[in-house]
Amino acid sequence: MPIYEYKCPQCRKVFEELVRTEAEAQRIACPQCGHRQVERVLSVFAAHGGTAKRPETPPGCSQCCGPGGACPLGG
Repeated sequence: MPIYEYKCPQCRKVFEELVRTEAEAQRIACPQCGHRQVERVLSVFAAHGGTAKRPETPPGCSQCCGPGGACPLGG
């Protein structure tokens, strides 16, 4: 059962609806103003995977600031 995102052209409210059948999709109305001719819009989704960690850098590594520089990574 997909969840679709809709936008009301009258009041511009964006909302989601669980749609089981095409007949149900035809009866969707805006929850804010009741307008019945809403537009289905592309949903933005997020995908996440493993976490990336910043490599450990020892203080005074001289990789970014040169020898003797104040390294923002190392403190």
